[in-house]
Amino acid sequence: MSKKKAFALRIDEDMLKAVEKWAADEFRSTNGQIEWMLMQYLKQAKRLPKKKVE
Repeated sequence: MSKKKAFALRIDEDMLKAVEKWAADEFRSTNGQIEWMLMQYLKQAKRLPKKKVE
């Protein structure tokens, strides 16, 4: 499993409420929803990092 790094995120209050609602609708945590959203956008933009061979 890949290592996760914590960092602070400043986000508009209304945007956060929308993400929290979406997360609840999808049975995810807010953090999990943001990760999922970022992953979807990275895939769409073909910007996913190459996987490391271990």
